[in-house]
Amino acid sequence: MAEKQYNWKFSTVGGVPRVNIESGEDIAHLKELDQKMWTVLSCPTKGLEIDEKTLELMDLDGDGKIRVHEVVEAATWITKVLKNPDLLLNQEDTISLDDINQDDEDGKKLYDSAKQILANLELDKNEISVADTSDSIAIFAKTKFNGDGVITENSTDDEALKAVIANCVKTIGSTPDRSGVDGVNAEQIEAFYTNCNDYMTWFTSEDENKATVFPYGDNTEAALAAYNALKEKVEDFFMRCKLTAFNSDSSAALDVTVARFEAISEKSLSACTEEIAGYPLARVNGKLELPLNGGINPAWEAAFANLKSLIFDVDFPKQKSISEADWNAIGAKFGPYEAWKAAKKGEVVESLGVDVIKEIVEKNQKDALLALVEQDKAEETKSNEIVTVNKLTHYYRDIYKLIKNYVTFSDFYTRDENKKAIFQAGTLYIDQRSCDLCVKVSDMGKHNLTAGLSGMYLLYCDCHSKKKNETMTIVAVMTDGDIDNLMVGKNAIFYDRDGVDWDATVVKIIDNPISIRQAFWSPYRKFANWVTDLINKSAAEKDSKSFDNMTASVSEKAAAVPAEGAAPQQAQPFDIAKFAGIFAAIGMALGFLGSFCVSVVSGFAQLTWWQVILVFIGIILLISGPSMVMAWLKLRKRNLAPLLNANGWAVNAQAFVNITFGATLTKIAQFPKVTLADPFADKGMAWWKKLLIGVVLLAIGVAALWYFNIWPFNCGAEAEVAECAADTLQTVADTLQQVADTTAVAE
Repeated sequence: MAEKQYNWKFSTVGGVPRVNIESGEDIAHLKELDQKMWTVLSCPTKGLEIDEKTLELMDLDGDGKIRVHEVVEAATWITKVLKNPDLLLNQEDTISLDDINQDDEDGKKLYDSAKQILANLELDKNEISVADTSDSIAIFAKTKFNGDGVITENSTDDEALKAVIANCVKTIGSTPDRSGVDGVNAEQIEAFYTNCNDYMTWFTSEDENKATVFPYGDNTEAALAAYNALKEKVEDFFMRCKLTAFNSDSSAALDVTVARFEAISEKSLSACTEEIAGYPLARVNGKLELPLNGGINPAWEAAFANLKSLIFDVDFPKQKSISEADWNAIGAKFGPYEAWKAAKKGEVVESLGVDVIKEIVEKNQKDALLALVEQDKAEETKSNEIVTVNKLTHYYRDIYKLIKNYVTFSDFYTRDENKKAIFQAGTLYIDQRSCDLCVKVSDMGKHNLTAGLSGMYLLYCDCHSKKKNETMTIVAVMTDGDIDNLMVGKNAIFYDRDGVDWDATVVKIIDNPISIRQAFWSPYRKFANWVTDLINKSAAEKDSKSFDNMTASVSEKAAAVPAEGAAPQQAQPFDIAKFAGIFAAIGMALGFLGSFCVSVVSGFAQLTWWQVILVFIGIILLISGPSMVMAWLKLRKRNLAPLLNANGWAVNAQAFVNITFGATLTKIAQFPKVTLADPFADKGMAWWKKLLIGVVLLAIGVAALWYFNIWPFNCGAEAEVAECAADTLQTVADTLQQVADTTAVAE
């Protein structure tokens, strides 16, 4: 017998059939829902309006993505450990311990762990919240062992063990304990004792040859440092002496000349220490001996005195100078000490001092410390269950919210002010509008590739918050209103889901239709912009040409001023042909205009008034119709999926933003009817002036028609008005054409 399938219910959401998730049973059976019916196949764990901790707990493989099987596993687990899975629909951050299913093995462990958490926090209540379980430091603060394999000074009452743990942390390093205190694990304890043993083995290796290894006793290290500080300078001195002995004429060049002293004599000699230090250590001589009592370069006197007290006074107490052989003998004495130092091991613990290290090695409490670690690990299962309670509270509050934005997009299409999709970052206020569909941009490059496929009007904005000291980029979808004042560089304000305001600046616009109304006016707007640009361009060219002509004219006149005694230049005669050409062009243009007007009037003369109205409507539809049809087709197919895909989502179904739904995503300011007059409004012309101008213009027009015997004065009483008007306009056109022809012939 075939297994009975779960009875899923479906509805159309955003123009696409989607499954309904309306009960705890629906959540519990998500594993049975065909993956092809899920709206989303994966989403990122960061950048969404949901607790990142919840998504991190759900991200089992830690790849930064929440996939279908991870949602299914979380849903199966949370519905199993609850008595009533319908409680998940409440999305509360506090769960009563009585609602945990103790008949289930995992539920029983969760119940006991929740009790333990409340006891650790010293809370006397029968419910536990996300805030209670999230503070792991507070939960484990008063526990000696918490199952993480890390021990701290709080893990023992033995003062000696506490001291060893502290020294281990100081030298080897530490591992944070669940209680928030620095501690050590088994590996660090082993490394600590290994280094202590190695150091003591090395340190005691010189006991048999101590006199040889330490030629200057406890001062050997200081003596070696003093020797190395002057080694190069002493060897330089002896080499200069040997060269002087080889060639006595070179002594002046190898020693300090008077000229070098004269060069610095006028300076502050205390500021010339570096230069003086470059002089030889002592006066160069042919004896190959370094004086021990005076005659040393002042810049090196302190270092030489230290060397003398540590070495020369010990090895040559009665000598007034030393030879190069004496110096080399001193260097040879340091050989065993340097070899011993090179063999040092365990130097990482050297800072503790030999006495402390010796005591640690002798007491050897390593096994006691490792026993504490094992005792701590024994609590691992119990402590992990405490951590699992944190997962319980997060899932209890957030899993239904995630499912509504993952399996379906119900939060997005609900349009409840208190419910927004987890990808909606906030609201952008710009140009007397608020845009609710704003999405954070995680990768601008991916958005550049796919954003245009959405078919939506997009505003990309760079945002900065002084309060949070953060920056981010968002894309806002504009779904209503006009676009005249929207441009790159326009400033706006963005409010995130926490109500924090961000300064926003438009950095990119992707132009697509916003509404049918906007599409209707689009051709006229484009034509007006074209005309405006054409006029501006023409005016700029004429202005430039006028300026050039003016400057050229001034230059010509200046050049045309006759020199003294020269004959004046003759004025240019009037060129009738040039002006005839101009009149011909004007006549042809007016003739064409007249013919066009005659054709239009003749056509309309055959129509009734309502037919004329239909003709005008037809002309308007002819102009705006294609734009409106294209806009209607695009608006029906606006799709949010490309924007989410660019942010790392794997959207498995269309997420349409049609005309009706889109109108709810952008709100336009609604002003009340203003009855008070604006005191700063431009003053219009008085009514009597307008009337006077109208009467004057009408009188001039009538007089002109009468004078030139033009319609309606030349129309008989029985003539049709439209036909008469057409004849009149034809007469005007013919007259203008004759003028043009005459002018052309004259040219």
